[in-house]
Amino acid sequence: MMENKNYLKSHEIAAKHTYQKQPVVRGYANRTLHINLSQNTIEEKPVTQQMKDLFTGGRGFALWLLWNAVTEKTSWDDPENALIIANGPLCGTTAYPGMGKSTVVTLSPLTNSVIDSNGGGFFAPFLKFSGFDALEITGKAEEDSIIVIDGNTQEIRIEKAPEEALNTYPLAGILTEMYAKDDRDRKNVSVITSGEAANHIRYAGLNISFFDPRREEVRVKQAARGGSGRVFRDKHLKGIVVRFSGLTGASNNPAKPDLIRKAGKRINQEITQYDAQQNNMREIGTAHLVEIMDHFDLLPVHNFRYGTHPEHANIDSTTWQKAFTQDKRMDSCWLGCTLACSHAVDGFALETGPHKGEKVLVDGPEYESAAGLGSNIGVFNPESILEINFYCDTYGVDTISFANSIAFCMECYQEGILNLERTGGIDLTWGNAESALELLHQMSRGEGFGLIVGQGTRYMKSYFAQEFGGDPGFLHDIAMEIKGMEISEYITKESLAQQGGYGMALKGAQHDEAWLIFIDQVDKQLPTFEAKAEALHYFPMWRTWFSLHGLCKLPWNDIKPIDNKERDHPERIPEHVENYTWVYEGLTGNKVTLDDLIAQSERVYNFQRVFNLRVGFGTREHDYPPYRAVGPVTEDEYESRQDRYDKQLEDLVGVDPAGLRTEEKRNRLRKYREDQYEQLLDAVYKRRGWSENGIPTKEKLASLGIDLPEVLQVVEKHL
Repeated sequence: MMENKNYLKSHEIAAKHTYQKQPVVRGYANRTLHINLSQNTIEEKPVTQQMKDLFTGGRGFALWLLWNAVTEKTSWDDPENALIIANGPLCGTTAYPGMGKSTVVTLSPLTNSVIDSNGGGFFAPFLKFSGFDALEITGKAEEDSIIVIDGNTQEIRIEKAPEEALNTYPLAGILTEMYAKDDRDRKNVSVITSGEAANHIRYAGLNISFFDPRREEVRVKQAARGGSGRVFRDKHLKGIVVRFSGLTGASNNPAKPDLIRKAGKRINQEITQYDAQQNNMREIGTAHLVEIMDHFDLLPVHNFRYGTHPEHANIDSTTWQKAFTQDKRMDSCWLGCTLACSHAVDGFALETGPHKGEKVLVDGPEYESAAGLGSNIGVFNPESILEINFYCDTYGVDTISFANSIAFCMECYQEGILNLERTGGIDLTWGNAESALELLHQMSRGEGFGLIVGQGTRYMKSYFAQEFGGDPGFLHDIAMEIKGMEISEYITKESLAQQGGYGMALKGAQHDEAWLIFIDQVDKQLPTFEAKAEALHYFPMWRTWFSLHGLCKLPWNDIKPIDNKERDHPERIPEHVENYTWVYEGLTGNKVTLDDLIAQSERVYNFQRVFNLRVGFGTREHDYPPYRAVGPVTEDEYESRQDRYDKQLEDLVGVDPAGLRTEEKRNRLRKYREDQYEQLLDAVYKRRGWSENGIPTKEKLASLGIDLPEVLQVVEKHL
């Protein structure tokens, strides 16, 4: 094992707490853990029946805890802002794939509102089996500190930790070695870390570890969106460690384990038989999407200006299939997940930064990183993408926000808003991976133009207008963010439903809430506003359910039964929905329908919308995407798809494009598309039971049973 005696000798215990061991009952530990770093206090609090009935678990519990920790005036960097990490009732199940997710909730430095972000790794299940359904951290430590939760000795400590480096590489490995009892115990330790950039930028994320016994490596997954890593470092946290051994299939104490095994057997057979012919997740993972997105004009190229590029083949699935190493069918970020899509590249030689010359393991890239760090900034060299991906993880940087921020700057450089003088000598022409890496390294040091880029596109569009004379309207149109959060890496110009999926997403433009591009744009299944509104009701509610229970969505929709197209609502994958009702009944003993599961989500979803309202957001004005997500901003953008747009003008708008200048055609199309989006908002708000301003009505809240006095008090101010 790695020698850590010197590190441990430098630690000082600031607080220690011992607790009684108690079994998990039907998926609940029935306690939450509260740590105040300012006061060095560690408390246990019971999970009430009301919490279960109204908020279910996971993200629901985390939102309720945050609601009670903050006020409408709390800022992200106030001590009372809570950083909450939760699991969920089904989390930790090993007989069904994808059941090991952590959900992180906090007030965001990027959006100034409530954010939730989820990530794989072993932390969430180990936290539950150590005795807690959620961990809530408030206050700020006086010195850099580590929280240690030992589920085997039932001891929790806050340790001052002055010497260890901040960056996930090598800190995640150091902490794993430090708190494991021996080599064999490393698999029982999971740690949460961030990195040096989290001291300085607004979109820093968290890395959640798991030990890979085949590689003998500590690997990480990310809860990256929204800036929780910045909150983590603002509280002077270096790491959170949880240790738990003794996991079995019965650790959740399920009521009907045979029913869980029945569901698991059915989907595991499908994965074995059909994955290679469908999405090939076990060989390539989400990176299989690159060429599919390019084919349908959906791959973000040059800050989402275009949707396809002739060099995309350099970074498509065949490239990553060759790059990923080891037995890829075993690349699971939670035990028992046969989809096994958490791939990695071993022995990658770094060419820049503090680890130049070292050979390292690179986790991923996932599709979002391959597209964002690749085509969206004009980079088609897979080695460059891997290097940027590694340092984003190491420094604690969200790859999506980083990629969109770089792409925004590159377009501003192309348009003359930025130049070498304004960037501090950094050449931001498309495809300049060396410059992207230099900005990333600057973020870790908190210096140079990288520090500005690290504040995100919402900040930069105002800064560039004020400091460099950029046109505010143009900057707003091309800054690919909604509510302050950078948009996931999919072109949405031809999918009105997906524009709404991004625009109305509670935390900002993240695809985990609604991914409707294919059923809307490609398969043409949503021809009316009513159909789109129904999809924008059902899918956000269904996808929310996964975060209530600590689940990954990929086993639901990235493998399909062979007869799925013959089912009613095949886009919902009804057999897999049935699987989840079996798993839920198997765990809790309560027989449920799809409507019961949707009701769990709808309560939490509407509560989070009211929470947004409480902190100053949550109304119609915040639900609009930038125009580039809706249509062409520039003349060359229009002309690159001129046949398509001209036909739409003629068929949909009733305008003959012949003889019109490109600018006039673009303006006519813009007016039409913006009007379509307004009609979509109206239809979706009506379907959800919200006012025309996007606020849940008192009647809606009452029907869901969340018409709590403190909730109604917020809503009544705005209705």
